[in-house]
Amino acid sequence: MRIFKFGGASVKDAQGVQNVAKLLQDQGVKNTLVVISAMGKMTNAFEELIDAYFYKTEELNNKKAQIVAFHQELMDDLFEKGHPVFHTVEVLFDELDWFLERNTSQRYNYVYDQIICFGELLSTRIVSGYLSLLDIENHWLDVRNFIKTDSNYRDAKVNWELTQQLITEQIDVQKLHITQGFLAGNDTENTTTLGREGSDYTAGIFAYCFNAESVTIWKDVPGVLNADPRVFEETTLLTQISYEEAIEMAFYGASVIHPKTIQPLQNKEIPLYVKSFIQPNALGTRISKGTHLEPDIPCFIIKKNQILLSISANDFSFMVENNISYIFKKLHDYKLSVNLIQNSAISFSVCVDNKYGNFDAFYIELKNEFAIDFQKEVDLYTIRHFNEATKAAISQRGTTLLSQTNKETIQIVLQEF
Repeated sequence: MRIFKFGGASVKDAQGVQNVAKLLQDQGVKNTLVVISAMGKMTNAFEELIDAYFYKTEELNNKKAQIVAFHQELMDDLFEKGHPVFHTVEVLFDELDWFLERNTSQRYNYVYDQIICFGELLSTRIVSGYLSLLDIENHWLDVRNFIKTDSNYRDAKVNWELTQQLITEQIDVQKLHITQGFLAGNDTENTTTLGREGSDYTAGIFAYCFNAESVTIWKDVPGVLNADPRVFEETTLLTQISYEEAIEMAFYGASVIHPKTIQPLQNKEIPLYVKSFIQPNALGTRISKGTHLEPDIPCFIIKKNQILLSISANDFSFMVENNISYIFKKLHDYKLSVNLIQNSAISFSVCVDNKYGNFDAFYIELKNEFAIDFQKEVDLYTIRHFNEATKAAISQRGTTLLSQTNKETIQIVLQEF
């Protein structure tokens, strides 16, 4: 069994869907499960719909109309009028309308998962329909019936035993299957999600359960690069990486690989390929057991729009274990992801990602117990296998607020010029 994963950029328009179909024809379609994300920027569009549902109800109909129009236009470019896919998509939008009208829950994370899932459901129905149009036999699967999780909406934890049972007992490995990334289901048949960018993780889950031959993530870049080309003018393709190195890079925030993806593959020594859907026969990157970084060069990872916190006790007493433990619990409670830690005798510094928008509430709760200084909109640079030249080059981009070094890695928090 092979697992292919296509992100939103690969199916952002009709030409993208056609390219995916051609790629599958060229690569072969037997013994293959394809994981697909929402099309183009549709996850962002659905997030705007959710925001309107809660906070800007006057914009709700317009936001939904934009989503409908996008998919309608794309289908018009792929199918003749009257094709069954139009009815299938109409039914999905009817289901969305039903939820928007009937839902009574005010739990944001729950509502988020019930609405955001339509992006992947729509994209996979359209791709599956187009493959059928080309006489490529395929089976559309609702991933929520196979990957089972707890009810921690927006960041659900996988029930591996039940998931393994459902996948291995109910999916015919000899056929081509099309399914959704990012989504899962809980024991009450509600939709859950695996965390933003979780489609890579979906591919890893299926690979683990199938003991797959390989996983290939198809991107709009040649493979894993040593730096983000949107930030750095010169980048180099990494042709091979070890699991351990990939985990390190993912931990520090490398955007090409989801942090949760590597572990299930490493447990069963399943190789992961990152390749270009624009040039599918190009070399790409192989991630596998025991391979050295090739070429052996510095790798740059950047996390933008971070918040740097410096926390100390109001009475200037030592920051001891009970203080730090309490602070970490609160960081966890408010879903503030910690990307750097540094402590001294009387202060404790962390660089956090405020992707859930909870920082202000965190600050209000702790400000009476601790002295808290913070700086928003800072950037965290991580250099793996750094040298003095690369360290100096990053430091020249702005004012260094904090840096931390170990044998292989340096992290620098900058207020950029």
